[in-house]
Amino acid sequence: MFEHHREPLLPRHLFYWRMFKFGLISLGLAAFSLGIGIFGYRIFENMSWIDSFVNAAMLLGGMGPVGELHTDGGKLFAGVYALYCGLIVIISMGILIAPIFHRFLHLFHLKVE
Repeated sequence: MFEHHREPLLPRHLFYWRMFKFGLISLGLAAFSLGIGIFGYRIFENMSWIDSFVNAAMLLGGMGPVGELHTDGGKLFAGVYALYCGLIVIISMGILIAPIFHRFLHLFHLKVE
């Protein structure tokens, strides 16, 4: 996936292509997670589609839920989804930063094995 430290540095246009691919993976992970949240709020709290979207997006963005939760299932889902969203933010940032960090280390010929 990444070039070995003995190989030459990847040309800039190929690096941009790699960043684009990793960005798509990160975006796909966020979209999948948003879908989980939307359907979860729709099923457990019987919220409208737009309210489900707003609550899921706010949790995924780190802001917290907007609407009031009425059912125990909805509250349990919201708590688990909030924990899941915290991990997704860390994972997606790791996916985005990995090519940049690798290029930085490769540029200075640091061994990472």
